[in-house]
Amino acid sequence: MSEKTVDYIIVGLGLAGIAFAEELKKQQKSFVVFEDVSQTSSLVAGGMYNPVILKRFTPVWNAKEQLDVAIPFYKMLENKLSASFDQVFSIYRTFKSVEEQNNWFIACDKPALQEYMHPEIVDVASDSIVAPFRAGRLKHTGRIKVKELVNAYRDDLKQSGSLIEETFRHDNIITWETHIDYKNLRADKIVFCEGNGIEKNRFFNKLPLNGTKGELLTIYAPDLKLNDVVKSAIFILPLGEDHYKVGATFNWSDQTNTPTIEGRKELEEKLRTVINCKYEVVGHEAGVRPTTGDRRPLLGCHKDNSRLAILNGLGTRGVMIAPLMAKKLYQFLENDIPLDKEVDIRRFKQKG
Repeated sequence: MSEKTVDYIIVGLGLAGIAFAEELKKQQKSFVVFEDVSQTSSLVAGGMYNPVILKRFTPVWNAKEQLDVAIPFYKMLENKLSASFDQVFSIYRTFKSVEEQNNWFIACDKPALQEYMHPEIVDVASDSIVAPFRAGRLKHTGRIKVKELVNAYRDDLKQSGSLIEETFRHDNIITWETHIDYKNLRADKIVFCEGNGIEKNRFFNKLPLNGTKGELLTIYAPDLKLNDVVKSAIFILPLGEDHYKVGATFNWSDQTNTPTIEGRKELEEKLRTVINCKYEVVGHEAGVRPTTGDRRPLLGCHKDNSRLAILNGLGTRGVMIAPLMAKKLYQFLENDIPLDKEVDIRRFKQKG
């Protein structure tokens, strides 16, 4: 006999889990969250929001709609949790050649990019940055302090009795026509927000989620004197008090959360081409990003059971996309509003 009844069970408390939990609160739905801290991609993420793909100067898919939802969402969480998570700054993209400078000017004229790109070539405000061809500057960009957000949100859920700190066992799910039972819980639906942990989820583990491991360094560089982000061979993100986050690597074969000597070597080699001052490595982290081949999220229900749903595949831009995708999934589950074909898991035939 079930001892507690809720509308939803959420599995996972990264950005996806938080966003869906907040949507449920807004809609006055009851829920519990299972979290065992096994998935660390949100915790080690750089957390930047940036509507421009800086490799090619092209717009991020659906960026404006994402930001229109995300920025107020994080402001709301700041007010609710009495904390500061949104660190606003510019992003400087250093140029490798005159050709890249010209490509920047061409991109600045595109309607989808005009709002975010300054139509001029500028110097990076640090003498320690190597940028012989100068840089372009982005506006309306920043960083969400994801680790601080997740920890604060976890504490809030604990206080409300909505957090269950244990590993979720998928084999213990019992599905009925009218509800789902899991141990001493009864729920209308379950939403899996497990990130790369989907590999242990027998209901959705055939979906093509390709985890990409990313490693980041934290450095102490008192002579760098950088207040904004610089994107070159790597990104350098100011954390305050002369500390900076440096990243990131992309590894498609290693699916562990363990930092590697090879990852550190790659980051330091690239870092030395970007800065000309001394630094000390004081931290090294790794996490596996949940990404898909088409770089689109995974939303929807299991093909044989509409009470089992998924919110996953947010990739490297989770801070931007999670709040909007949570809204879309809720409207799909509760109001039968169709999902966009680009994010619906049914785009992968017979795989979930």
